[in-house]
Amino acid sequence: MKNIKYIFSVAIISIILYSCSKDTSPEDNFDYLAQAKKDKDSLIKFLTKHYYNATLDSVKPLITGKTALMDDPKLHAQTVTEKLGGDNVELTMYYYVNREGNPDPLKASPTVMDSIFVKYVGQKIIRTDGLKTIDKGERVWWNLGNGVIRGWTYGFTNFKPGHNITNNGPITYENGGKGILFIPSGLGYGNAGNKKIPKNSNLLFYIELWDIVENTDYDNDGIPSINEDPDGDGDPRNDDTDGDLKPNFLDDDDDNDGVLTRNEDANGDGDPTNDFKNGGTIPDYLNKDVK
Repeated sequence: MKNIKYIFSVAIISIILYSCSKDTSPEDNFDYLAQAKKDKDSLIKFLTKHYYNATLDSVKPLITGKTALMDDPKLHAQTVTEKLGGDNVELTMYYYVNREGNPDPLKASPTVMDSIFVKYVGQKIIRTDGLKTIDKGERVWWNLGNGVIRGWTYGFTNFKPGHNITNNGPITYENGGKGILFIPSGLGYGNAGNKKIPKNSNLLFYIELWDIVENTDYDNDGIPSINEDPDGDGDPRNDDTDGDLKPNFLDDDDDNDGVLTRNEDANGDGDPTNDFKNGGTIPDYLNKDVK
C-alpha cells in the first residue's frame, strides 16, 4: 500500500508539471469534426512521407528503398470516439509496435484507467514534414485515466509491460513494450495548446512501457477505477452517481450518503459491488437510501 501511495504521489506531481502550462483557451464554436478530418489527412501524409529507421530507432523522411510507415506492417490504426464540443467525434490515431512487451510474471496490457511506469520522448509534427521535441521523461509514473492526453490513454493499451530484473542495484526492466504513438490534436492538446505546443498540433511519442499497476484504484475505495462505470460505456470519466461533479472513480463516497464506499461492504469480502441490502438491484455503495 505504501508503494501504491508513493506511485500516486509521483504521478500527481508529474501530472501537475505536465498539465499546468496551458496558456490558451479553446475557441468558441470550434468545428471538432472538421479538425478531426484535417488531422487524419495530415497524419496519413506524414506516415506516407516517413519511415522507421531501426538503426537510429527514429522516424525519418522516406528515402528510396525504404518502406513508408503507412505501408509498414508494424503500424496499426486505432479509431476512438470522444465527446468534443457536444459532438461525438471519431478520431484516428496510429501506433507502431517495435515490441509488444513480455511481462514476467505475466501481466496484461494496461486498461484506460491503470497507472503506468514509462520512458518517453514527445515531439510535435510540423505540418507533414518535420518534428520538434517538446517533452521527455524517464522512469515516470502516469495515471492513464486522469491527467494525461487521451492519445496516451488509448495508445498504451496496445502494449504490455516488461519485467523487473533488478539485482542489488537501480530498478531495471527488460522486454517492456516499445513503440511509437502518432496522435491527432483531438487526442492531444486540441485547440487549446500550451506554451510548447501550438493549438491543433499532431503529436508523436516514442514510448517504452516498463510496468503497470493493475486494477488501479484512484480513490482507494476498494473498487478498481476501471470498474467504476455504472453505465457500462467503457468510460468511467462520465459516471457521477451522486451528481457532485466528481466522477465515481475519484469519489470515495459515490452515493454521497455519508458512508465511504469502501465501508459499504456488508459481506466483508473487500468488494462493495456485490452488496445488496433488502434484496435491492442497486449495490449499496450507489444507493443513497442504504447506509
